[in-house]
Amino acid sequence: MEQPEQNAIADPQLAEPAPQQVRPSADASRPGVAVFEAQDVSIYYGSFRAVTNVSLSIYEHEITAFIGPSGCGKTTVLRTLNRMNDLVAGARVEGDVHYRGASLYARDVSPIAVRRHIGMVFQKPNPFPKSIFDNVAYGPRINGIHNRGKLDEIVERSLRQAALWDEVKDRLRTSGLGLSGGQAQRLCIARTLAVEPDVVLMDEPCSALDPIATGAIEDLMQEIKTRYTIVIVTHNMQQATRVSDRTAFYSVLRDEKSDTRTGVLVEYGRTDQIFGDPADSRTQAYVTGRMG
Repeated sequence: MEQPEQNAIADPQLAEPAPQQVRPSADASRPGVAVFEAQDVSIYYGSFRAVTNVSLSIYEHEITAFIGPSGCGKTTVLRTLNRMNDLVAGARVEGDVHYRGASLYARDVSPIAVRRHIGMVFQKPNPFPKSIFDNVAYGPRINGIHNRGKLDEIVERSLRQAALWDEVKDRLRTSGLGLSGGQAQRLCIARTLAVEPDVVLMDEPCSALDPIATGAIEDLMQEIKTRYTIVIVTHNMQQATRVSDRTAFYSVLRDEKSDTRTGVLVEYGRTDQIFGDPADSRTQAYVTGRMG
C-alpha cells in the first residue's frame, strides 16, 4: 500500500555513480552525479520479457539519448524511469532502479510523487482542451497553488523556459488546441516544467514535427539542460549526435530456441565515442546504417 506522497522520494541522498555493466566511454570514470542508476533491470508485460538485464547510470545536467531499432525496448526503459509502465496492466520490473539513491520501486514510494520529480513529454503533442494559461497552470494547481499572482509568475517562467512566451503572451486565454505542432509541443514542455521537475523524459518529441520546429525543440533542450537532466528517445541518429552528451544503443536479441525477442542494451557511452568509435560491432552496424 502506498504511503502518503510527502514521504515518497523525500530529499534522497545523492548516490555515487555505479560501475557500468556495458562498454563505457573512455572518460566514463569521471562522470558527474548519477541521477539514475539501473542495475540488471528486466521489464515484463505479463509473461513477455520486453527488456533484459539493462544496467546504466544517467548523469545530472546531461542529455542522454536512447537509440535503436523499433521494438528494442528503449521507450519501455524510458517509461520505467518515472513508473509510467505501472499504468500498463501486467507490467512489472525486476532489478533495481534508483533515483538519487532512493529506490523508485520501493513499496512505500508513491508513483504520483515520482512523476512530480520526473516529468515526461510524449511523442505526439497533447495539449489539454483548455487555454494556454490553464494548460501550464494545471500542474501547479493540482499541487495546491491557487494564488493568481504566483500562477502568473509560474506560467510566464515556464513559457519563457520553453521558448514560447513571446509567441503566445498576447493570447494566453485562447485554446492550446489552436497552436501549431511545434508550438503545441513546446506548450507541453512548458506544462512539464511548471511543476519544477528534476528530470525531463522525452519520448521522440520531434517525430511529428517539421525541421524548423525540430530545431527549436533541440535548441530548447540545450538551453534547459543547465537546470534539468534530460533523457530522450529518438529514431533520428543525427538528432542524437546534435543534442546528447551520452548515448545508449539498444538492440533486439532473438532466442532461437523459443523464437522470442527481447530488448538489450548493447553499448553506452559518450555520444562522440558511440558514433565515432563504437566498441561493439552491432553498434557500428547501426550507426553506419548497415543495420536498421
